[in-house]
Amino acid sequence: MQKLAIKVEGLQKSFKGLSVLKGVDLEVEKGSIFALLGTNGSGKTTIVKILTTLLRPDSGKAIVGGFDVNQNPGQVRQAISLTGQFAAVDEMLTGRENLILIARLRHLQNPRRIADDLLNRFGLNEAAGRLASTYSGGMRRRLDIAMSLVGNAQLVFLDEPTTGLDPEARIEVWKIIKELAAGGTTVFLTTQYLEEAEQLADRIAILDKGKIIVSGTLAELKKMFPAATVEYIEKQPSLEEIFLAIVGANQEQ
Repeated sequence: MQKLAIKVEGLQKSFKGLSVLKGVDLEVEKGSIFALLGTNGSGKTTIVKILTTLLRPDSGKAIVGGFDVNQNPGQVRQAISLTGQFAAVDEMLTGRENLILIARLRHLQNPRRIADDLLNRFGLNEAAGRLASTYSGGMRRRLDIAMSLVGNAQLVFLDEPTTGLDPEARIEVWKIIKELAAGGTTVFLTTQYLEEAEQLADRIAILDKGKIIVSGTLAELKKMFPAATVEYIEKQPSLEEIFLAIVGANQEQ
């Protein structure tokens, strides 16, 4: 059996008497992409904050990267990285300076080389010397994820990473996430977009009213629903397919 990167049992959390998490259990395999789905207010971000040591649970147990989040929060922080819902870049610094700053804060050797490697990996070489304030939303998100990978964390938390991005930028972020997993990085992803989970996740869990109501692979989840009546219908391209085709053709001209 593959080693688990995350194991959660009976996680509970309340705020001002309101129960947000009501006994959450989940497991994430090492090197996989795990998607946690749920509507606003379902508790997704609360789970992420607990697993990244930003909040303490009221009860339950969470093991992240082999360490208990309550007993060994320092070791957990060393093993993970976190990208929140909004890009946390310093807009008064260039892309390269943002990455160098994080490398120095982590006391890593050769911070400039680390920055250049990540700029190349995330397709930001041409914009490396520009202020982050001039970046598009997709570029900021790529820089934000690059910053979270300084130090080669093997467990990455992405809390709704494509919220507010246009379709083209979302596809860019999806590509990065797939590349991370292909390189052996474990990705814990929260999202409201069903298509995002369908495109990326090895396993999917649905959180509703503070509990995991279903968990499994996409194929397993599909088996929970009755088979659809098969009828011949001419397939029409989606708006996203049309948009990407037009933009791609325009860029080639």
